[in-house]
Amino acid sequence: MNHSKALVIFGATGDLAQKMLFPSLYFLEADGLLPEGISILGTARGEVDFAGKVQASVKERAGADFSEQAWARFAKRLDYVAGDAQQDDLYKALAAKLKGAQEIVFYLAVSPDFFGAIALHLKAAGLAHKGARIAVEKPLGHDLPSCLKIEQALETAFTEDRIFRVDHYLGKETVQNLLALRFANTLFEPLWNKDSIEHVQITVAETVGAGGRWSYYDHYGALRDIVQNHMLQLLCLIAMEVPANLEPDSVRNEKVKVLRSLRPIGAGEVESQTVRGQYTKGYTDGAAVPGYTQEKDGGESDTETFAAIAAHIDNWRWAGVPFYLRTGKRLASRSTQIVVQFRPVPHSIFSRRGLVANRLTIRLQPEEEISLSLMNKTPSLDQGGMQLKPLSLNLNLIDAYKKTRRRIAYERILLDALAGNQTLFVRRDETETAWAWVDAIADGWKDREMKPLPYAAGSSGPPAQYALTERNGDAWVE
Repeated sequence: MNHSKALVIFGATGDLAQKMLFPSLYFLEADGLLPEGISILGTARGEVDFAGKVQASVKERAGADFSEQAWARFAKRLDYVAGDAQQDDLYKALAAKLKGAQEIVFYLAVSPDFFGAIALHLKAAGLAHKGARIAVEKPLGHDLPSCLKIEQALETAFTEDRIFRVDHYLGKETVQNLLALRFANTLFEPLWNKDSIEHVQITVAETVGAGGRWSYYDHYGALRDIVQNHMLQLLCLIAMEVPANLEPDSVRNEKVKVLRSLRPIGAGEVESQTVRGQYTKGYTDGAAVPGYTQEKDGGESDTETFAAIAAHIDNWRWAGVPFYLRTGKRLASRSTQIVVQFRPVPHSIFSRRGLVANRLTIRLQPEEEISLSLMNKTPSLDQGGMQLKPLSLNLNLIDAYKKTRRRIAYERILLDALAGNQTLFVRRDETETAWAWVDAIADGWKDREMKPLPYAAGSSGPPAQYALTERNGDAWVE
């Protein structure tokens, strides 16, 4: 290989690589954003027509945006090595292919169980040199002890500034836009505190079940699979203080402060501040679907497919403001959104009837949209007093940028990893602090023997979730 830069993807024939990574790299190629002269080397267990497989995946994802010219350029960068990631022979073959490459990114699109072994093999083969970086997918372990074990292996081979912990939510345009929304507009920041905000809701709802991921998912559950990373990252971006600048450590320092300020939820609090659920058989999009335990070979499982938490951040900005986190599978609709509920006006000169407090809603999926609900006078000549109605100011990112292709989150992730920019990647102390908070909840569930509450597939989840908000006088925004 004569190229000075290289991207090596472990698990190159798997779903993540084929559905996300290679289409993202193709789009970067089409837009002229890949580093000049970079080669892309895939590796996995089996022998395969690699270029043909990648082309099929890219065509399927790109659709009408597929360009034969861009593909021809991209195909020239591709190479493949078959081998077992736990055997020395693979690394000898990789070293031969990477001879002369001074800057290498190793992207591990494989199970976290292999992260440590791959890192140590790379070091032993002399491939973890100063010009090499490693990118690893979430989740990093399934609890704090397993996370620490992986981290120790990673840091045996790579220094912290060369470890890129991926949470693809941070690559989403709307998530990055949270920084712009908060810190590039004078409208919000003076109000972004306990004096003006009543509560915050973060919901990640899925209509799909565990399905083919059952064995993996049963080991993690909703708390470890979604709350520990995606949801806590969103919470950090909503709650963090203004960073000194957009340098990686400035942003990540502020996120860590939020995680360290989270009030612990342990055995004494889990029954009043958390809800666990597991879907049973029901209907999704009019079709009958099995329950969680029926998706495998039957039997029992106490893994939660739904989790709701009333969290608190104990600092001056957010003291007393509940942050409600909710995620689940096989729910009525697919939606990821953040709701910032402002407090009512302190004194109203209008009739209280129909008066609604302002609400900022940030939708990440299925549509990317930001809306602000404001009170407005209804057009009328009624003599009984001014009639008000809430109307929304909407910023629909798809409508606003109709001529701009909706990017895959991994395009930003890969571009920043190749450039060595760690801003949108998770630092070690972030990961460990998040695990410590989540582990306390999981241990509390075990201590209190809190079994998941059943809810029918296609419903909004276990009814107990409503008590979580109602005891504070709040309500979920559906």
